[in-house]
Amino acid sequence: MSKRTLTGIQSTGSMHIGNYFGAIKPTIDFSKTNETLLFIADIHSLTTIKDAKTRQDNTDSLLASLIALGFDHDKNILFKQSDVAEVCELAFYLSCFTPFNTLTKAHAFQEKSVNDVNMGLFTYPLLMAADILLYNADLVPVGKDQLQHLEITRTLANKFNTEYGSTFTVPEPYIIPELKTIIGTDGRKMSKSYNNYIDPFENNPNKLKKTINRIVTTSAGINDPKDYESCTVFNLFTLFSDSSEIEDMKIKYQNGISYSEVKTTLFEKIMDEFKQAREDYFKIVEDKTMLKVITLKGKYKAKDIATIKLKEIKTKLGF
Repeated sequence: MSKRTLTGIQSTGSMHIGNYFGAIKPTIDFSKTNETLLFIADIHSLTTIKDAKTRQDNTDSLLASLIALGFDHDKNILFKQSDVAEVCELAFYLSCFTPFNTLTKAHAFQEKSVNDVNMGLFTYPLLMAADILLYNADLVPVGKDQLQHLEITRTLANKFNTEYGSTFTVPEPYIIPELKTIIGTDGRKMSKSYNNYIDPFENNPNKLKKTINRIVTTSAGINDPKDYESCTVFNLFTLFSDSSEIEDMKIKYQNGISYSEVKTTLFEKIMDEFKQAREDYFKIVEDKTMLKVITLKGKYKAKDIATIKLKEIKTKLGF
C-alpha cells in the first residue's frame, strides 16, 4: 500500500552531493512508488538567511535542481513552505502543547551557543512538526541527526490525539540503512556551514575540479600503498561506482595509486553522473515562468490538504 511521504529541504543555496545522496535521491526514488510531498523550507531558512533576494535565488536554484534530477511534480506535490501559511498557525497551536524544556534539549538549540540562537531556531522543531502533521504524512525520510525532531513530532501528535481524539497521523521515520554520512572536502560532514561541499551543478567545471583537488588526504607518498577505508576521496568515489569498480579501486590503493589520479577519476564520475541534469538545470533555473507555474500548481495541491486539516484542528480547539 502506498504511503504518503513528506520531505522538506532548506533553501540555503545550491545543492551539494551530501544533499543529493542524503535526501534528494532517496526522496526521488521513493516518490516513484509512494505519494510524496516535497517542499522547499524557505521559512526555515529565515533563521539564518535574512536577505530576501538571496533566499529567493536559493529557492529557485533548489527547485531547478529537483526538477532537473527528475522529481515528478505532476504525480507528486512540489511546493514552497511559505506558500502555505497554515503551517505557521499550526506551529503556534503546537507550541501551546510543548514544554519549554523539550525545546532546550533539541539539537537545533544545543548545537549553538545561546548568543547565536534566535527564537526561530529555538522553535524550529515545532515548525518541523507542523510541516509534517498538517499534511497527514505517514513516513518522513530522516537522517539520524533529525530523528530527535521527529520524535518531538510524534509525541505532540499522540498528546493531541489523546486530548482531542484522533486528529493527527503519527508519522514513522524512514531511514535508509545503507546511507552513510557524506564527508566533505575537509573530512567533516559535508555542509554549507563548513564550506566543505561539492556542488555538481557548479557552472565552471574547472572550479569543480579545484574543489575536488582540495579534498584532504594523508601524507603518503605518490607510489605508497594507501588506506582506502579512511580516505575521503575513495569514500566519495564509491557513491558513483558499482561493486566491480570499487573492488578495482581498492587494489589500486594497495598498489600505490596517486591521490591526484583518484581525484581526477572522481571529477570525471561526478561530471558523467550529472551530465544531463546539469544541462537541464541551467535551462530551468533561468526560466522563472516555468518555476512559478510549477510552484503554483504545488501550492494549490498542498493548500487543499492543509486547509481541511487546519479546519479540523481549529474546530477541536474551539476556534
